[in-house]
Amino acid sequence: MLIDLIAGARPNFMKIAPIIRALEDSLAQGGSLDYRLVHTGQHYESNLSGVFFEQLGIPEPDVNLDVGSGSQAEQTAAIMTRYESLLLKKPVNLCLVVGDVNSTMACAIAAQKLCIPVAHVEGGIRSGDWSMPEEINRMVTDSITNWFFITSEFSNENLRKAGVEAERIHFVGNTMIDTLMANLERLRPPAFWDELSLEPKGYFVTTLHRPSNVDTKDQLMTLLKAITDGTRGFPVLFPVHPRTSKTLQALDELPVAIILVEPQPYLEFNYLVRHAKAVITDSGGITEETTVMGVPCLTLRDSTERPETVTQGTNELIGTNPNALQIALDRLFAGQWKTGVIPEKWDGNTGKRIVKVLETLHRLEKV
Repeated sequence: MLIDLIAGARPNFMKIAPIIRALEDSLAQGGSLDYRLVHTGQHYESNLSGVFFEQLGIPEPDVNLDVGSGSQAEQTAAIMTRYESLLLKKPVNLCLVVGDVNSTMACAIAAQKLCIPVAHVEGGIRSGDWSMPEEINRMVTDSITNWFFITSEFSNENLRKAGVEAERIHFVGNTMIDTLMANLERLRPPAFWDELSLEPKGYFVTTLHRPSNVDTKDQLMTLLKAITDGTRGFPVLFPVHPRTSKTLQALDELPVAIILVEPQPYLEFNYLVRHAKAVITDSGGITEETTVMGVPCLTLRDSTERPETVTQGTNELIGTNPNALQIALDRLFAGQWKTGVIPEKWDGNTGKRIVKVLETLHRLEKV
């Protein structure tokens, strides 16, 4: 049985690494599951893709579709066209996609139109916010998915409400956390750690890339000023996403506490997160990592597709109101932030569970 593993953007690499390790272990023990690693090229900068393969021990892709950048439609169309061509030349038994980026949706569509079943790792998550491109990707992908590998009971409930049969849903945990736990002892400070005289709990980390937060300079500047006002002079490290960089270049000046740095490789970025006083972000995946590492996290959004990081973890939804951010940071400095717990099955064994399910499905001749 040959499985395509699809990776297109930085979060995909973290989610797919544990599955590759589990498949390699299975193959070494005489298993019948083989895989082809397909990199769509959605993220093509070395610090957003290539170095992640190296740091996480992922083999070089068997195929790189090299789609590069473009609008949502242009990029999705390019991925679909090139992946369809690959499947026509060499079909597979299953297309396994992860997460919610353009590559996830595009490859799922191309596979299903060629009657190749789809498995979705991290299926069922929903924010309810249709203005987020990722939410559209999730909904479309899940509407044509055969097998769902889910991270929480929230995802399970979303799928049940959509009418998905229970036997197609597999609660396995979170592969993102597999990768984190496998690398906790390997985390290392970035090159600028000593240069900036950084100390544990002596700085904040912020990441911003949602269109509603970064696509206009007035909104981005409002958020950055609110962050610096509330962090009381602490350095605020800001690894800049390519989307955010365009708007930052249009700003006349930045608040003095904001320190712009390049997007960081996996080991360095999570070192910064692990030792930060708190993280201020509009990302979803980072809220999962802060939950497991016990780091306070303030999310500048009105909704989240990962509610378990709020109900169980260290994350709180702050919204984009500067006053709300100030109030939340005051609680943080007062030592009143919640401790949180690690959600069920976020234990580092998700990749193994996924492969076990795939082996069972293959044995039952369902794929």
